[in-house]
Amino acid sequence: MDLYTAINQRRTIRDFEEKEVPIEIIKKLIQAGLKAPTNDHMRNWEFVIIGDKDERAKVLDKIPKKISGKKVEGILESWNMTDPCQRAMYLDAIPKQYSMLYRCGCLVLPFFKQDHPLLKPESLSSLNSFASIWCCIENILLAAAAEGLYVALRIPFDKESVYLKNVIGHPDNYIMPCYLAIGYPSENAAKYDQYEYDAEDKIHINRW
Repeated sequence: MDLYTAINQRRTIRDFEEKEVPIEIIKKLIQAGLKAPTNDHMRNWEFVIIGDKDERAKVLDKIPKKISGKKVEGILESWNMTDPCQRAMYLDAIPKQYSMLYRCGCLVLPFFKQDHPLLKPESLSSLNSFASIWCCIENILLAAAAEGLYVALRIPFDKESVYLKNVIGHPDNYIMPCYLAIGYPSENAAKYDQYEYDAEDKIHINRW
């Protein structure tokens, strides 16, 4: 599959078939991630792969297993979210945060090295390592699409990050930016409507 086909086929799903993704494919995806640009030339990225369901349940213990539709509606109201496509996506996504991570074919936890407080940057340059790991993650998403796989992301809340430090045992100067749920779509996996944008409408020549 060529790059542009993979870009166009990449989609987020949250309904996975409970089918293991072969470790060799996961290694290929991570190898693709390691080809991403890096801020310091050192690619200080590490990946924890959670295949065992008992271990996965332990890792996900701080994520709510069930969230009512009423609570989700309340969350969206507090965000003043009115766009119908955006609301439809969140109404489906929020209740599936635990299940998508637990049922996916492989759960990957990426980590990046961060020697200074991430949430207290002195300048944009202080966020270079954070920007680099997301370049790595995007490569993984596109490589997954090329393999016929789908990926869902979850950004951890603070209490999850503190808990994971104790469970995973990663060094103090490494941070997990997100969970990566990788796998095969279930037969009736929800796919969300997307707005189509033309590059010409987003380009400014010489000045805004």
